[in-house]
Amino acid sequence: MSEKTYLEALNLAIDEEMQRDPGVMIFGEDVGGVKGGVFGVTKGLAEKFGDERVFNTPLGESEIAGLATGLGLMGHHAIAEFQFADYILPAINQILSEATKMRYRTAGDWTAPIVMRAPYGGGVRGGFYHSQSTEKIFAGQPGLRVVTPSTVYDAKGMLKTAIRSEDPVLFYEHKKLYRSIKADISDADYTVPIDKANILQSGDDVTVIAYGMMLQYVLKATEELKDDISIEVVDLRSLYPLDKATIIEATKKTGKVLLVTEDPKEGSIMNNVSAVIAENALFDLDAPVQILAGPDSPSMPYAKDLEDAFLVNPEQVKAAIKDLAEF
Repeated sequence: MSEKTYLEALNLAIDEEMQRDPGVMIFGEDVGGVKGGVFGVTKGLAEKFGDERVFNTPLGESEIAGLATGLGLMGHHAIAEFQFADYILPAINQILSEATKMRYRTAGDWTAPIVMRAPYGGGVRGGFYHSQSTEKIFAGQPGLRVVTPSTVYDAKGMLKTAIRSEDPVLFYEHKKLYRSIKADISDADYTVPIDKANILQSGDDVTVIAYGMMLQYVLKATEELKDDISIEVVDLRSLYPLDKATIIEATKKTGKVLLVTEDPKEGSIMNNVSAVIAENALFDLDAPVQILAGPDSPSMPYAKDLEDAFLVNPEQVKAAIKDLAEF
């Protein structure tokens, strides 16, 4: 066991997979050389594995996704890094029209086993173009997996599973988690499923489902409320496809569900979760499903006071749990 940050766990996962499989390579803007990406996730990998497997690309996201897809078709397990999830938008055609549909359009003869890493989320003073949660754009696209780890343990294990997957995986990493959380994780090789939600805490009064930084806020609120409210905490992890079985089971257990997301409420991933509950566990509910989300604003502001006002915070999570428990 050794203590790692979320960022270090991701770095270790890539390192181990590149050692295991010579077909694994990683590239993107500032990924190669000594910098190791804008956040340092790939730091040290170019020196270790060489610039043919760890390299920089032009400032062209469509080219990054297209290159990853082509390499995947040729048998490589390519990892494409987009500096920020906001920047992934120019690559939508390559991701949704090509990589995502490759297995289907060739009747299984070809696939694109690629991982596209995308740092997302606010709280780091990133402003308009460096703070968006774009995961909802890609959810609901059969053939593409959309996942995000919310813990250090999952950061390593889920990335390793994603790299080994034969399907294209969009791998979201919350920027604020990179250096804000640490944990002891196994030094041995391990993987974590990328198609399952994870029940982090068992409870009987209220079920709270979240992911990313919001999951950490939920855990904080749960600790503060543990003497008064028994809370079932579910880390969604797999944003698409959803782990419907776990969602339904956790809903039926308590009859009260709070869904927490940093994204604006309308059209969010949590709306999809709410629909699953409505279709499969409506008559098991003791209260309406509640969604705590960001405001329906065009983008996250840069000014600190405005960014704070936009973001869901731990006190809001705590208050929402208490209100639901008392319903």
